[in-house]
Amino acid sequence: MVGALLSFSAMAIGVRELHDTMGSFEIVFWRGALGLPVLLFLAWRADWQPMRTQRLGFHVFRNLVHFVGQFSWVVAVGMLPLAEVFAIEFTVPIWVLILATIFLGEKLTGGKLIAVAAGFTGILLIVRPGFEVIHVGTWIMLIGAVGFGGSLTCTKSLTRTESPLTILIMMSIIQLPLGLIPATFDWVNPTLEDVPFLAMIGFTGMFAHYCMARALILADATIAMPIDFLRLPFIAVIGFVLYDEALELWVLLGALIIFAGNYYNLRKEHRAATART
Repeated sequence: MVGALLSFSAMAIGVRELHDTMGSFEIVFWRGALGLPVLLFLAWRADWQPMRTQRLGFHVFRNLVHFVGQFSWVVAVGMLPLAEVFAIEFTVPIWVLILATIFLGEKLTGGKLIAVAAGFTGILLIVRPGFEVIHVGTWIMLIGAVGFGGSLTCTKSLTRTESPLTILIMMSIIQLPLGLIPATFDWVNPTLEDVPFLAMIGFTGMFAHYCMARALILADATIAMPIDFLRLPFIAVIGFVLYDEALELWVLLGALIIFAGNYYNLRKEHRAATART
């Protein structure tokens, strides 16, 4: 989880720095392109089995939704304080709860209702409608959070028949043209100064998800999630030191309420699963 925390934070720094020289579509393209060779190597090691799927159409749909989330996140990183981006990103589990209830028929328990209520309360504290003009970047990041939530909901369905490696490879292959085609209209050749940041987003984009997946295999989510929440104060300090961003109390408080709701639901689910076994 510490590896995931550091990777997500480093990726945000890389994206912020690249915004000085290239557009968001090109950043999204490079993020996927630099990771694809590694994924193809892993597919080759597995005798190309991960390249085979019976649900190509659903992969395309899932990645269209995920691309909305990923593109919105990249745009928001260039427009908002990093702490606010991460705080709004913590609402993703809330959208998964809502979407999985609607589209996958999952039961809406009391713990989930509390998590949803806490999530919307946290959003209101972060955005504070009526007290401040809501920044366009905030709306973009909220759209991104819903996109990530939709993508994870689709992933929950895909994991019933597809391996994690298949899902990752299909994501890279499908999303490459989604980023490349619009990027060609405003393409900027990377400079030598861009290379470290391109390498940063290419490596950390894969390593973060690998670390999180390994952590959830080795430990229960109720242990892993509190460590993940440390991303917020960590990135807030980075934003303050590197970019002179203010440490907003409302953002931290809203994120804490979102986390509390999610954690309460995780504890309830864990206890229910333990009782069944």
